[in-house]
Amino acid sequence: MDDRTQLLSLAARCEASSKPDRELDADIYEALGFVVRRKPARLVNRRTPAGGIYQHGSFWKTLGTVSADIDIAVSLLRQKAPGWNWSLQCLASDDSLAFQALVADCSGQGVMGSLALCAAMLRALARRGPPAPAASSDPRLTET
Repeated sequence: MDDRTQLLSLAARCEASSKPDRELDADIYEALGFVVRRKPARLVNRRTPAGGIYQHGSFWKTLGTVSADIDIAVSLLRQKAPGWNWSLQCLASDDSLAFQALVADCSGQGVMGSLALCAAMLRALARRGPPAPAASSDPRLTET
């Protein structure tokens, strides 16, 4: 699967998701060029939720809940495409509550604002081309 196809597939997963998903979070970080290490499934339980860490420069940070938190989704958008305009609106009807986002003329929808913004961002990045990999200041660190 090429980068464009992967980004579009992730955008579709964001729109189809009915709730935040830690696996989706990790997949989004990987698609945006971060080195991700996932927490092994055998270590996941009620007290230690799924997730993992990602490399940011020479530091490892806890994966943000990009599919659940609009602030984290906006932060990633500003980091990967600082000059892009974006908007988010809530479309309320008697039957459902949905969000629609627009990023660099690409739209996305979702049951949560963060999912809609992620879908639109991933589509815009797919249209632009592959994201640049996150820079590592330590040449000994390698992607696994």
